Amino acid sequence: MTLIDQVVLRRLGSRIFMSVAVMFGIIALADSLNTWRFEHLSQIGGPLLGILGIVTSALRWSLGVLPVTLLIGAIIGLLDLQSRREMTVIKATGVSVWAMLRAPIIAVAIGAVVASVAVDTLVVLTNRSLSLSLPQSGNSGTLWLEQSRDGQTYILTSTHPHQGGTTLEDVTIFITSSPVGDRIHAKLVELQDGQWFIPEGIRFQPDAAPKRIENFGLPTYTTAADMGVKFANPDDLTIFEVFGALSSRVTDPQLRNGVEMRFAGLLASPLVLIGSLVIAFAFTAGYRRTNKYGVAVLYGVVLGFVVYVVQEMASMAGGAGVLDPTFAATGPAFVAIVIGVTVLLHKEDGRT
Repeated sequence: MTLIDQVVLRRLGSRIFMSVAVMFGIIALADSLNTWRFEHLSQIGGPLLGILGIVTSALRWSLGVLPVTLLIGAIIGLLDLQSRREMTVIKATGVSVWAMLRAPIIAVAIGAVVASVAVDTLVVLTNRSLSLSLPQSGNSGTLWLEQSRDGQTYILTSTHPHQGGTTLEDVTIFITSSPVGDRIHAKLVELQDGQWFIPEGIRFQPDAAPKRIENFGLPTYTTAADMGVKFANPDDLTIFEVFGALSSRVTDPQLRNGVEMRFAGLLASPLVLIGSLVIAFAFTAGYRRTNKYGVAVLYGVVLGFVVYVVQEMASMAGGAGVLDPTFAATGPAFVAIVIGVTVLLHKEDGRT
């Protein structure tokens, strides 16, 4: 690493860190308004546990807006280089903007990997442990499942599903494929090898006496992996858990799309951050005779927010199955990189 790389990295790194810290502080301040969560955690483990809940929530939101925060920090860092005339001196030595980009891109890529694997995993696990201590107010806990297989269709409801969803208590099953509208009540139902197994239950039919059933099974395409994903928001899964879910038999297309989008988003985070960095260089790294950067900064920030909005829309489309998750995760990043490189080629090399 050359001395120029060290100067650029030090200047950009400090300004990006400052921007991340300011954004984290703003989010933490807004999250501290959730006094119910803070007071409940404080009653369990004291004020430190309540503060940990605020910090964890703020970190999670900070990771979500990291592309925009990095863009703003990089712009501030580049403007600092411009105001100190360090950018002019660097270019006077014959170093091109492409050479200046090399070290920041490597640093951002490494930082993105650390954020996706280590920081995100730590935040998810900590937030999960804190959520277990919170009462689930406003949630009845009732599970509704529409099932079908081998010509049978039915709706299964449970008021007390167990963790993981493979064991259900207080179950009512409405047999919608039955012409007379049968229903089954059971205290316990278990998911076993392509069927919902009912050890004991009572079957009700119109104009007939209730009938006791034992060791009865209803066929289903639902797997244990499907139920595991259904009981956990993909955003609440670590990258290792997401990989494990994708490796298992998740047959529900909607559930699998959400998990694939989460996994693709984590893997594509280096490209997204690199795209923000390239945009920052494209709009603020060029030579200027004056110290007026208002228009350039405005263009860069607006474009960064546009890319962020497009990325969020693509993420929702990928999770809903409208777009392929891999394309939805990487598409906006490639667009940002192409736009930034095109502007740099036009400004620095005079190419169109």
